[in-house]
Amino acid sequence: MSRVDQLNRILRALQSGSPDVEATALISEDGLMIASALPQHIDETRVAGMTATLLSLGTRAATELERGDVEDVLVRGKNGFAVMLAAGSGTLLLCLASKEAKLGLLFLDMRRAVADIKRVL
Repeated sequence: MSRVDQLNRILRALQSGSPDVEATALISEDGLMIASALPQHIDETRVAGMTATLLSLGTRAATELERGDVEDVLVRGKNGFAVMLAAGSGTLLLCLASKEAKLGLLFLDMRRAVADIKRVL
């Protein structure tokens, strides 16, 4: 099984194992989609670019505000959450979750997925 297939399997497992997770993606820090489990109507290129931009802005804000290295970025909207975690080797794990999501459980599941991703990368 190729590394991309393994990464896609990890993303699908995260999505199916967490009922509030609606979509997942693994994105490079420079905005390229590596693997994803996104709905058909979502443009992967746009998601990858926005994720990289949010990380860049979060990093700049953390630096300017002397908060240290960015560990995660959380965007909360009326319809749910977009959560990004560093996944090692210059990659980010993105999860789109419903507004009912329990963030503590979501972060736990994402950190477990990141550990699996690091083994593959």
